[in-house]
Amino acid sequence: MAGTTHFYLLLHVVAALALETEDPQCDGGWQWSHYSPVQEEERCTVERRDGAITYSEFIEQYAYKRPVIIQGITDNSEFRSLCRREKLLQMYGDRSVRLSTANTYSYDKVDVPFQEYVEHLLRPQDLDSLGVDTLYFFGDNNFTEWGSLFQKYIPPPFKLPGTTGAYSFGIAGSGTGVPFHWHGPGYSEVIYGRKRWFLYPPDKTPEFNPNRTTLSWMLETYPLLPAAERPIECTIRPGEVLYFPDHWWHATLNLDTSVFISTFLG
Repeated sequence: MAGTTHFYLLLHVVAALALETEDPQCDGGWQWSHYSPVQEEERCTVERRDGAITYSEFIEQYAYKRPVIIQGITDNSEFRSLCRREKLLQMYGDRSVRLSTANTYSYDKVDVPFQEYVEHLLRPQDLDSLGVDTLYFFGDNNFTEWGSLFQKYIPPPFKLPGTTGAYSFGIAGSGTGVPFHWHGPGYSEVIYGRKRWFLYPPDKTPEFNPNRTTLSWMLETYPLLPAAERPIECTIRPGEVLYFPDHWWHATLNLDTSVFISTFLG
């Protein structure tokens, strides 16, 4: 009888641990639709490094020269758990968020309650809509209201000399993204979903319409590009961080409903 009791107690402990440990493939309640007519690239052309990379290697090989994807450099399992759909709605549903149009220069801003955005505006990209007509939640975060969440995020440990990190948090539907643009260096990490990246060095301006969506560019322009004019590209998943150097052109495409955070170094 004692052995049987211990066996059932062990089962309960294992079950409890299973509930606390989230499957990396779990969608966090964001209900991946896999709608996007575009999926992952045939071959990733961004180098991947594991968490054993040193700061010296990062500075010498990537910081000022080329993008890199670093796997397992931090453990953001706690932050990931807090970014589940039900938890974010519970904590921030009545808070106002600022949406930007998904074109290169993000001209227009619209403020809506977070719950309204999640329940009514968070949807797959419409193939016929222009970027200027597509609302996108990324950046423009109120750090006073969202500060308790960002305090749980562990950013990549490597900074450039003389810079500090600033966070931009976002949630967007499958097929959405931001068309080509450039700014200072930074990191991008996906918490849920997958995000496909397209990058060009500063001296190679891509061919694109700043008011069209990344999805339309991918379907209409990308297939016609000669091999020599293709971007550097890769898809990042939870547990991976992409670093992009200063002034590199880049566009993004969310392959699933995605939750993500960037750390801009300025």
